[in-house]
Amino acid sequence: MTTSILPTGPLADVVFSALEPLPEPLRNHSLRTFVFAELIADETEPGGCDRQLLFAATAMHDLGLGPDAEGRQRFEVEGADLAVSRLAAHGFDARQTGEVWEAIALHTSGGIAERRGPIARLTRAGVLADLGRHPLISAGRAAAVHDQFPRLNAVRSIVDAAVAHAERSPSAGAPYTLAGELARERLDGGLTRIEAGSAHAPWCD
Repeated sequence: MTTSILPTGPLADVVFSALEPLPEPLRNHSLRTFVFAELIADETEPGGCDRQLLFAATAMHDLGLGPDAEGRQRFEVEGADLAVSRLAAHGFDARQTGEVWEAIALHTSGGIAERRGPIARLTRAGVLADLGRHPLISAGRAAAVHDQFPRLNAVRSIVDAAVAHAERSPSAGAPYTLAGELARERLDGGLTRIEAGSAHAPWCD
């Protein structure tokens, strides 16, 4: 799974192991999120950022949509907990795990993540970029990333996983959470706004 544009070493091994249970469309989405976030960081973070923490946060931001999540809380929180438990077991300290937890827990919280430091800001930016919603990532710029990590109907796969998570318990799909709203939209009309909006993105799944 590792490639020249992704980190290598012990952290990469931890991340790839965490991603293994996810369906391939979600794994590819997670890795594209890192690549896009790093491209954005090159232009927006003159002081740079911690590449290891950025990789951990972006690549593991959707662990809460995988089979290791319990389905008792919203997927963003469960994913943050899963990621931090893996990092803590490999020697990452409280400051580092705190930044990763916050970035993952807030990656669907527009207007909040952007104010919580570079890792949280870039994680959300990478997610938006993969949905075709970041001005620094054009279709031409994204083409090579899509070649390396094919989309495989990513948006539909993400929505399906979020809806399935929301249906596991009332707290997992609480009203006004992303998963809860996607489940409601799916029940009401079949097609969610995220799926409808993807048709107008610079690339389509």
